[in-house]
Amino acid sequence: MDEQKKTAAPVFKKALGVETFVFPVIFLGIFALFAVKMGLGNAINTMMNTAYRLLIDTVLYLTAICVLMGAISALLSEFGFVSLANRVLQPLMRPVYGLPGAAALGVVTTFLSDNPAILALADDHEFRRCFKAYQFPALTNLGTAFGMGLIVCSFMYGLSGRMPEEKIGLAVILGLVGAIVGSVVSTRLMLIFTKKRFGVDAPMESNDSAGAQIPAGMRPVREGKVGSRVMAAILEGGHSGVKMGVSIIPGVLVICTLVMMLTNGPSENGYTGAAYEGIKLLPWLANKIDFILRPLFGFSSPDAIGVPVTALGAAGAALGVTSTLVDEALIHANDIAVFTAMCMCWSGYLSTHTSMMDSLDCKELIGKAILCHTIGGLCAGVAAHWLFVLFSAIL
Repeated sequence: MDEQKKTAAPVFKKALGVETFVFPVIFLGIFALFAVKMGLGNAINTMMNTAYRLLIDTVLYLTAICVLMGAISALLSEFGFVSLANRVLQPLMRPVYGLPGAAALGVVTTFLSDNPAILALADDHEFRRCFKAYQFPALTNLGTAFGMGLIVCSFMYGLSGRMPEEKIGLAVILGLVGAIVGSVVSTRLMLIFTKKRFGVDAPMESNDSAGAQIPAGMRPVREGKVGSRVMAAILEGGHSGVKMGVSIIPGVLVICTLVMMLTNGPSENGYTGAAYEGIKLLPWLANKIDFILRPLFGFSSPDAIGVPVTALGAAGAALGVTSTLVDEALIHANDIAVFTAMCMCWSGYLSTHTSMMDSLDCKELIGKAILCHTIGGLCAGVAAHWLFVLFSAIL
C-alpha cells in the first residue's frame, strides 16, 4: 500500500470550477449555523477551547495508550505470542470475521483501552504478516467496535446500585453480545469494499526496513540475549506508539470538535465560549425520528437518544449523559443494554475513524469505513434491545 501511495499519479482539476464557488457557500453556511445560535465570538472561542481540551484531555491520553500498547505488542510479537494467537484463534476469527487469528489481539487491546490502541499492533511487522492487504483496513472497524469496552461495561454495571429494581447485570451482558454482533456486521461489510479495492490475493506489505525474506514457519526476532531483546522491543514499540499518537491528532481535533459542537448544548450560564458547548443539532434531529427509533431500540424516553448520538463523538461523554438520565429516572435496564452495545461499538468512531484510517494509509476508504460502522452500531443496538426483550420474557 505504501508503494501505491507514493507512486500514485497526481489528480488535477480546473483552477476555477463549480466547486470553487459552491464550497465557500456551504462552508459559510455551516459556520453561520453555529454563529447565529451561539454568537460569532462564542462559536470561535468554543471551537478553539474544545480543540485545546481535546488535545490535552483526549489526545495525550490516547498517545499514552498507544505508547503502552506499542511496547506490549512489540513484546508479544518478539516472543511469539502473535504467531501463537494467529494459529490458535484462526478457526474462530476467520469464519466469524473473515480475519486471521491475530486480529483477536486487536479485540483484546481495544477492549482494555481505546480505539487507537489497535494502531500500535498494526505497526508491528510480525502482526502485519498475518494479514492480506484487503483484511488490514478492516482492523479499524474491528478495533473500534470494542473500544473502551471494559470502561463502558464497568460503568454500566456500576449503575446497578442506583437502579436496584432493574436487571443491570443481564443488560450489560446482552449489551456486550450486541456489540459483538455489531462488530461482525461492520467488519464483514468493510471487507466487501476492501476486496474490491485490493483483491483477495494481494499480500500485506511489511513495514520492516530490513525487507528480508522470511522462511516459511519462521519469525524474525531481535539480536541479543533475552534481556536486551525485551528492552529493545519495549523501546521500539513505545517509539512506534508515539508516532501513532501524533498521527491521530488532526482527526481527533477537527472531527471531534465538530461532532461535539453539533451534539452538546449551552453551559448552565448560556453560551460563554467555553469548551464543549454546542447547538444540540444532532439530538434535535434524532428526536424528529423517535417514532422509528423507539421500535428498534425500545428507548424509555426520547432523551435516551442523546446517549448513542453522543457516543458518535466520544464514548466517555456518552457515559456522562447516561448518568444524568439515571438521576432523572428516565431510563431502564433495556436502555442500559442498548447503551452498552452502542457506546462500545461506536465509541467515538466519527472522531477516530478518520485518523485511524489515515494511519493505516487507507484514506480513500474512510467514507466506506464510517458507513459500515454506522450500520454495525445500529445493528448492535437493535440486537441488544431484542435480546433483552427475549431474555426478560424467559427469566
